[in-house]
Amino acid sequence: MSDLDLLTRSLARNVRHWRAERGFTLDALATRSGVSRGMLIQVEQARTNPSIATVVKIGDALGVSVTSLLDYERGPRVRVVAPEATATVWDTSGGSHGRLLAGAEAPGPLELWEWRLMPGEGNTSDPHPQGTWEILHVTVGTLTLTVDGAAHRVPAGSSVAFAADAPHAYRNEGGEAAEFTMAVSVPGVGGGGGGRGGPPPPPPAAGL
Repeated sequence: MSDLDLLTRSLARNVRHWRAERGFTLDALATRSGVSRGMLIQVEQARTNPSIATVVKIGDALGVSVTSLLDYERGPRVRVVAPEATATVWDTSGGSHGRLLAGAEAPGPLELWEWRLMPGEGNTSDPHPQGTWEILHVTVGTLTLTVDGAAHRVPAGSSVAFAADAPHAYRNEGGEAAEFTMAVSVPGVGGGGGGRGGPPPPPPAAGL
């Protein structure tokens, strides 16, 4: 079985599990997530490989991390994730990718991502529910982060924290690959915003 097949089947099983755990009907989950009932049926039957945006919306609505939706089973309290066990959940033919490195439910989902954007490429995200925070650290190149229409240059060695409950996008407008690590804090269902969100406001040095 390929990695993609394993992820598709794991996603199907885990969406069914968490939907039952929350007591949501397909219609209720469709309403909460903004993902159509037809798409949810395809996901739960492992008949589609949805976009990362769709997986994020489902996770938001269920109050669980993308890691929990893609994991074959819930891991132990201490879990070391080998490089080959990470999940590439977004990529382009140009060489850009978004890789989920690790995640936890503490107390809401907490995710650690590795991103690589090739020159001229980018990724746009819909607003996450109120209370979402993301923290990024750029290791290579320069990232252009746009939050609610305002663009911010984040060069290598710099970090940025921002509330991700507004439209936001990541883009590489430079001439070399841009690489950054991103942490996303996501509260559980009923934890304030009811979706992605979480930590205290960033320190003033974050600049946003």
